[in-house]
Amino acid sequence: MKKEVLQVKGMGSQHCAMIVKGALTPFHTNVEVDLPNKTVIVEYDEKHVSLEVLKAAIEDKGYNVI
Repeated sequence: MKKEVLQVKGMGSQHCAMIVKGALTPFHTNVEVDLPNKTVIVEYDEKHVSLEVLKAAIEDKGYNVI
């Protein structure tokens, strides 16, 4: 398992956090959202999904991954 910290621009509420978590759920990842810092800590199996795919899933929901 690989762990990455992603900065997510535009995420500012619990509702936003739920949307981001929901975007990553289909990829069987462990996700922690830190709203004050606007970060997402994602743990994933790089044999099954790439970081680029996870970033795209978040961006498809209208947020920018920096």
